[in-house]
Amino acid sequence: MLLFKYTFESMMRLFLSLFLIISFSLSGISQEFQTDNTWRTLSMVTYKTEFNEDWGMDIEVPQVNPVAMALNGKEIEVEGFIIPLTGKIAQSHLMLSAFPKSMCFFCGAAGPESAMEVFMKDQKEVAFTPEKVKFRGILHINPRDMNKLLYSMENAVMIKE
Repeated sequence: MLLFKYTFESMMRLFLSLFLIISFSLSGISQEFQTDNTWRTLSMVTYKTEFNEDWGMDIEVPQVNPVAMALNGKEIEVEGFIIPLTGKIAQSHLMLSAFPKSMCFFCGAAGPESAMEVFMKDQKEVAFTPEKVKFRGILHINPRDMNKLLYSMENAVMIKE
């Protein structure tokens, strides 16, 4: 007689992980579907408390789900809201938030997994807009350096204003 060793929660996590992996890898899945689910996938993060020698205190270290980690180094599309990093109207280095400025990570209303540093291709400048925009670029995941954001995008191009 086999004993059922897995909890409902672990089975659901496994099912969700497999579903997302299959969804992203199947040809014929629309890019729009993938874009709509990018922040949802990137939000698959838990936190573990660890002592940080450099800071001399316990900090919350992100534990990025393997489904999200599979996007590391891959070209992705993501929609969000521009959060300017300087007072300039247009900039080639900016932050993208899954939420509008009033709800962004730096305002305390969301977690670090909802923000992404964006470096534009060829340092092309993008003008600030309060509307949702879409970028395409190479995602980099940084789960260890607490002085940087968890996510960044390089060689980004704006594909929807």
